Amino acid sequence: MNRTVWLKIWVWVLGLSMLLLSGPAVAGHGEKREVKKAILLAAFGSSVPEARKALESIEERARKEFPGTEVRWAYTSSMIRAKLAKEGKIFDSPEVALARLMNENYTHVAVLSLHTIPGEEFHSLYRNVHLFGQMDGGFEQVLVARPLLSSRDDMVRAARALLKHLPADRKPGDAVLLMGHGSEKHPADALYLAMNQVFQEMDPHAYLCTVEGYPTLEDVLPKLKEGKIQKVYLVPFMAVAGDHALNDMAGNEPDSWKSVLAKNGVHSEPILKGTIENPEIVDIWMDHLKAAFGHFEKP
Repeated sequence: MNRTVWLKIWVWVLGLSMLLLSGPAVAGHGEKREVKKAILLAAFGSSVPEARKALESIEERARKEFPGTEVRWAYTSSMIRAKLAKEGKIFDSPEVALARLMNENYTHVAVLSLHTIPGEEFHSLYRNVHLFGQMDGGFEQVLVARPLLSSRDDMVRAARALLKHLPADRKPGDAVLLMGHGSEKHPADALYLAMNQVFQEMDPHAYLCTVEGYPTLEDVLPKLKEGKIQKVYLVPFMAVAGDHALNDMAGNEPDSWKSVLAKNGVHSEPILKGTIENPEIVDIWMDHLKAAFGHFEKP
């Protein structure tokens, strides 16, 4: 066989290989797979019953925005999943939930991150989800929608929504102290400082602090004293009012924010509602989910 024939065969084989690699996944006997779309809601999770009820509200919203689309849950925290399992409540990890969807022949999956920032939890989720997109015979497309704070526009919308829904009887001299989780070992922790600036621009008496990042309550206390603040509203800047909100923020332990503020002569009034209970903030997450769906190829 001469060189020209070999070259033609090689080109034909290469072309066929590229076609198979770039084309859509197909079912047996050369038939194209039926398009099946799903949404996976991925949250850190909570062992607090009231907080889980709040999470259910975003599931209802997702079903309303995407009628006919399968909606599933996953908790990214292994600690929360283990604690709930002891109570007989089983929640899948994102990896297990995706494996189930793959086994049920879903072709397009959008994973909505219900995290606040693109921090450690989000990036772990992002990496593992995209591994599923690389499996032979797996999903045709699997995408991760952005977490809450993914742009300045997100920050402005979130700040407006939270300040808008404060108690109507708040007086001009009353401050607002929002509790974020924080992520001191991840660069995305800087978003809390940026978000604090957004709050300050809208309301000089609104401050965002974190439990495990920067800024902290200790960073804000001098400003409260300087402003002669006597009352603050404590508001969770977390998806749900879970353990951190109930204990670290509003608890009666000596090191809770409520207790520390009291020692400094500041009365506090906790508002135990997570950001998921604010419909205008949920709008931001829904917009991120719609953006992910917009990348799916039309059947």
